[in-house]
This record gives sequence, C-alpha cells and structure tokens, in this order.
Amino acid sequence: MKRAMFDKAILAVLLCVASAACSPPATPAAEKPRGPGAVEGWTRPPMIVSVQRMSGGLIFTGRAEPGARVVLRSDSGPAYAAAADGEGRFEIRMTPPAGDLLLRPETQVGQDAVPAPERLLIVAGGRGPVAILRAGGATRRLDRAPALGAVDSDGRMRLASGRNSPADTPVDLQTGGETVQVTPDTSGRWSLVLTPATGPDEIRVGGRTFAWPGDGAADAAPRVERAGAGWRVVWSGPAGGRQTTWLPDAD
Repeated sequence: MKRAMFDKAILAVLLCVASAACSPPATPAAEKPRGPGAVEGWTRPPMIVSVQRMSGGLIFTGRAEPGARVVLRSDSGPAYAAAADGEGRFEIRMTPPAGDLLLRPETQVGQDAVPAPERLLIVAGGRGPVAILRAGGATRRLDRAPALGAVDSDGRMRLASGRNSPADTPVDLQTGGETVQVTPDTSGRWSLVLTPATGPDEIRVGGRTFAWPGDGAADAAPRVERAGAGWRVVWSGPAGGRQTTWLPDAD
C-alpha cells in the first residue's frame, strides 16, 4: 500500500513539472504610451517661423511638440497662447502691442513648461522690426529686412547676420578694410564674426553701407531705442549675460 501511494506522489510531481514546461510564457504588461512629444524625458521648445501683419493684428506661426500648448509670455502684461495641431504646427494671433514688447516662448505639455532660450522682439507694435533674439547667437529677423539683418555684440565680439535671396548666392561683406565672402545655408541665412570695434564703424553688404552705431550704454536692460538708421536693443539672455542687438531699417 505504501509503495502504491509513493508511486502516485511521484507521478503527480512529474505531471506538474510537465504542465509548467508546456505552458506558454506569461505575457508581459503593455508599455504605457508616452505623452505628446516625450522623447526620453526631453521636450522640444517652440520655434517661431514667421510673422504676418494683418489688419488689426499680428499672426505668428511656428512648430512645437504635437498637441502641446505654446505660450508667448512677457515679464509683465498679458500672455498669448495656442495649441499645436497633430503635426506640431501652431498659430498665435495677437493685437499689436502699444509699444515695444519682448516675449519668452515656451511649450507646455501637461504640468511641464519648457521655455525657449530665444526671445521674440516686437518693435513699435509691429511697425518696426520683428525678430528672434538668441543669446550668444545670430538674431533671426522675421520682418522684411535689408541685406544686413542684424549685428549682435556682447562688448567683446560682434556677429553680423542676414538672409540672402536667392539662397545659393554668396554674400560679399566689407568691414575694417577687408572683404569676406559668406556662403548662406539652404534657407539663405548667413552669419559672420566681425573684428572687434571700440566704436561705430561701417559694414557694407549687398551694395549698401550700414553705419553700425556701437554698443549701448552699460546700464539696466532691457530697452529698445533708435540708434542711427536702425533700432538698438539692450537685453539679457537666460544666463544673465548682457547683449546688444542692432537692427537696421528696411530698404
């Protein structure tokens, strides 16, 4: 009797082992989908591409994370916002500001806000230049600009930039007694580091001479003022560094 019970116990164990070996593996839990634009915890800040002046307003278009909320925020005053569509395109409409306005673009996805390192400048309610200011980089004009779109300076180095049409045509730039040829990128944009200058000097681009008025006074920033045949902007980047941007008047 004991031998029969022992044999039955061994058989039961063997059946359990065989059953476990033949059973399909457990299905792993499905990975939770990530939110819009989440790529390994990184969210792209918005990029403003163009501005259009309409009767009674300004329309800014650009690209951001699909489905994200894009906000143009100032240190004081109203904020302007819009949602990006499924392709990441957005359009923000605003009434022209009363004067000059410096805005900080940012992307909002859920509870996260990602500010862009650039600043959006609107001069004289949109009647003057409209540009994207970049700390330590070349300013990108959104309005109709001359051959020399901007000169950025941090007091030690100057950076000239502009946009050429057609895009594949080299640009001849003359300054400090030297002539340099610059090749634009595929969109026609170009930039060139200039020799330092302690005061005003002349820069010739596209057959036109521009009189750079020099850096602004070293006092509190930001401010926008007329300087020569253009506008001078004194502002601070995200890290607090002071920068001067000169925007020549359009032709």
